[in-house]
Amino acid sequence: MTKSRFMLTPYFLDEYREGLHAAGEIASDCPINRLDLDPAAADIQHRVLPLYQKIKSFVQAAAEEDEIPVAMNGDCVMAIPVLAGLQAAGIDPLLLWFDAHGDFNNWETSPSGFLGGMPLAMMVGLGEQTIVEDMEARHLAPADVVLTDGRDLDPGEVDLVNRSNIIHLKTIEQLREIDLSQKPLWIHFDCDVLRLEDIPAVSYPAAGGPSTTELGAIFDHIYQTGQVVCVSVSLPNPNLDGDGRSMATTIKLTNILLGP
Repeated sequence: MTKSRFMLTPYFLDEYREGLHAAGEIASDCPINRLDLDPAAADIQHRVLPLYQKIKSFVQAAAEEDEIPVAMNGDCVMAIPVLAGLQAAGIDPLLLWFDAHGDFNNWETSPSGFLGGMPLAMMVGLGEQTIVEDMEARHLAPADVVLTDGRDLDPGEVDLVNRSNIIHLKTIEQLREIDLSQKPLWIHFDCDVLRLEDIPAVSYPAAGGPSTTELGAIFDHIYQTGQVVCVSVSLPNPNLDGDGRSMATTIKLTNILLGP
């Protein structure tokens, strides 16, 4: 059984969130990646780079020692240094992106200009590229990206997804129809892919989605392939998780991907 190595970066973009430490308390042996970010940096993309360098180094080191890096964060942009770390370790993964949203906007399509809605597009070479370039990450081929379920897309985002040729599955059950045995698997798990009844503490709620039981079964299916090499997790909003239920559910599901 492959050993896992955890790291928690308790930030939502450049905003430190102390409440995210709860994830480190649930996951044993989990170091905390915290730095004083430069308030004078030109923009968020440059302000977060010291954090992201540490994520990249963590992922690379774990992967090179044949461990599964598990990077836990408050947003999805931190997937970019995860990709860079895997590539630096010589791993060319198939990315399974579990998210209620597409995270596939660029500056032109985004209604809000929210950087957190762009990282998947960034990693296939579309739109904003500052972090990708500074992390020295190579673009993913569209055929190596599976978005599921991505049920809440902005209008311009729908067009970008369709033109990009990434694989967009409307339900997580469709993953059972894909051969997952051919490449190492990197699973990015944004907890808001779940239905709100099971995980209410999310900043950008979207109606629908799988239950905890349904997602757990798919995660076990993925684990059984023996191909999981990395997991990145976008955690619940701790300011909305008064009883800790959403965080506990997220960690429980993450552990299914890692096996007994």
